[in-house]
Amino acid sequence: MNRWGILLPLTGVPLREHHALVSRLPDLGYTDVWTAETAGHDAFSLLTLVSQWSDAVRLGTAIVPVFTRGPGLLAMSAATLADIAPGRFALGIGASSPNIVEKWNAGRHEQPFGRTRDTLRFLRSAFAGKTVSEDYPTFSVRQFRLDHPPAVPPSVLLAALRPGMLRLAAAEADGVITNWVAPRDVPRIREVIGPEPELVAPVFVCPTSDAEQARAAGRLLISTYFKVPAYRAFQEWLGRSAELAAMHRSHDAGEHWYRAGQAVPDSVVDELVVHGSPEECRERLRRYTAAGIDTPLVALLPVRGGDPVAHVEALAPGRD
Repeated sequence: MNRWGILLPLTGVPLREHHALVSRLPDLGYTDVWTAETAGHDAFSLLTLVSQWSDAVRLGTAIVPVFTRGPGLLAMSAATLADIAPGRFALGIGASSPNIVEKWNAGRHEQPFGRTRDTLRFLRSAFAGKTVSEDYPTFSVRQFRLDHPPAVPPSVLLAALRPGMLRLAAAEADGVITNWVAPRDVPRIREVIGPEPELVAPVFVCPTSDAEQARAAGRLLISTYFKVPAYRAFQEWLGRSAELAAMHRSHDAGEHWYRAGQAVPDSVVDELVVHGSPEECRERLRRYTAAGIDTPLVALLPVRGGDPVAHVEALAPGRD
């Protein structure tokens, strides 16, 4: 069986109340707990807690941005978690977006490809316990050495959407994290990276038979994500230019994201957001693994009146 992950935390569930769920995840068939880092909990604190609540799940970040921490601090944070959970931590890094980097973190989102490449190369040296003094193309480091390099260095995966970053990830990283794909898109990504690298992908799941509720949630996410230039270009590369043209015209005209989202066809939402009964959702998730995703990550969308913990249980592969 492929891996089967869950993105935490769950919406509406206090972090401290995740303890009981996390401890039961392996029995339900989940192999991984991953987290993102935007404006909620920071990734490393959350995964440190998870590492103490279960010693049987792999931990991963999907993703932490390469711009919001200095290279040394990023290495320290990752090395600490790798020391706490040796052999169980996968560090997913990526360029993130101008909004997160510049508007929220007072940084500059410049040369995203180069900064990601250089951070990956720096981390390899730092995790190996080397003293790093290097002028990388996008930053310089002088005399940095981890006081406690991890005995088992974490695997490092790159967030990648288009061919350039996909090729970099396949050549130099331990795996690839992609996003906003349907099963039919996966073979195109595999054509670039080949069959060997681990391919991880969040899959947005709304376990409800109320299709209109699920589509409304999906349109909100699609409208907000796809106005980011990298995601717009990615979907164009995947062949969705025509279907998303009306939404992009609305964005380009300065209209509100909600209005732009109304222009997203049902067919696109239904491709990119898994919804239906728990049984139907599990079957659709398995199409991702059949298409070439090694580690699908259930990204649970809130359901009106629903219990997120019960939904995680119902979506577990062990239910089959």
